[in-house]
Amino acid sequence: MVEARPPRSRKSVPLASPPPEETAESEASQTAALSERALRLARYYRGKVETVPKVPVRSLRDFSLWYTPGIAAVSEEIKRDPARAFDLTGRWNTIAVLTDGSRVLGLGNIGPQAALPVMEGKALLFKYLGGVDAVPLPVDVSTPEALIETALRIAPAFGGINLEDIASPNCFQVLEELQRQLPIPVWHDDQLGTAAATLAGLINALQLTGRTLASTRTVLLGAGAANLATARLLIRLGHDPHQLTLVDHNGVLHAEREDLDELQLRNRWKYRIALETDGGGRRGTLAEAMAGADVILAASTPVPGTVRPEWVRSMAPHPIVFALANPLPEIWPADARAAGAAVVATGRGDFPNQVNNSLIFPCVFRGVLDARARSIPDEIVIAAAEELARCTSTRGITEQHILPTMDEREVFPHVAAAVAESAVRLGIARVRATREEFYERARTLMARPAALTEALQRSGLVDPMPDEPVPPKNPR
Repeated sequence: MVEARPPRSRKSVPLASPPPEETAESEASQTAALSERALRLARYYRGKVETVPKVPVRSLRDFSLWYTPGIAAVSEEIKRDPARAFDLTGRWNTIAVLTDGSRVLGLGNIGPQAALPVMEGKALLFKYLGGVDAVPLPVDVSTPEALIETALRIAPAFGGINLEDIASPNCFQVLEELQRQLPIPVWHDDQLGTAAATLAGLINALQLTGRTLASTRTVLLGAGAANLATARLLIRLGHDPHQLTLVDHNGVLHAEREDLDELQLRNRWKYRIALETDGGGRRGTLAEAMAGADVILAASTPVPGTVRPEWVRSMAPHPIVFALANPLPEIWPADARAAGAAVVATGRGDFPNQVNNSLIFPCVFRGVLDARARSIPDEIVIAAAEELARCTSTRGITEQHILPTMDEREVFPHVAAAVAESAVRLGIARVRATREEFYERARTLMARPAALTEALQRSGLVDPMPDEPVPPKNPR
């Protein structure tokens, strides 16, 4: 049976004093230390994932089954019915992590080779958290059309495609065209994953500070992939579009901006949101947009100081500040709290309230693969966000805990089951099951990689980190 879903927590004090936290200077120092160690470990391990046999190989004779001549029968079966590839190969659980390296993290257009470490990390997260086999695929292309063509050609090998780190506005064109042409789920994590995680955190932050979505004034700093998707989903959930203000490097995005005709030609997605929100009734700079606002959702420049403490002080009482740029937030959490922010979130796991795509994308792909969904419409993204927000109440919602951490693994199968159930309800699932059945399947598949990793570490097949003491082996 499915585990009982936890009720909404009522054990939260919205304006409780937060525990003592580090200064902005120590947060910056912590960032530098993490960066140096990550580089040292990358030199040592030379990659984060590897291919491991899944079937028994007792002797070379077994290759008569796993390869020729036996494998011909499997190929003939798939030739007769191509859908059988999902039953007879690993396609049912394998996705591509596809990028052109044109906008990687907050590093910009660093190219496909430099993007590879990030794609490897993504593949590791897919496997460890979602039980999904993911292949990192940075490709050397220079146009969105070439990236679309690449995805169409590799699709027969995969059960889904995760688009990653593609510059705006090309990312919108690539996603929409692949969703239109491919019969497998396609997802752009920088749009949909970030938007869903942001939405989940915001739902709980609003509850914590006594606000409702319908009555909130929200500023979104940055009008790229993440915030355009976030704005769209917020409106679908009931946020008044005329209380939404998007700000880019030219200031507030509104219907009378001088560059609007250019946007219509160059970035129709940004153009549409400019017309729909009309700047939330605001004009001018970020500072002017933030004055009196309840919420700022920043997904922009990875430079602390992009959002200034005095602008936070100008917001409504007990404001909500999400500074989501990576690897550095737009304002250090310590500075935001000192300026009066009631709830502060970042994209970083070493600070409280990480708005982390990793809470979303492994669960979404686990759910759509288990349901063998044809696509990932906005309804599925919203279902994932709402389930993640609801599950946070397992350990209580506080100003330091508006989202589960990656350690709260019990949440993930619930989100995956909500996604799969949503796919069935929308009529896009090829596999129909109950929510309880989807939950049990997700729980089993998501538990396996952690157990496998621990077994490999205990056996010595995965080397311990070279800059940490080796723990004593258990006596046998």
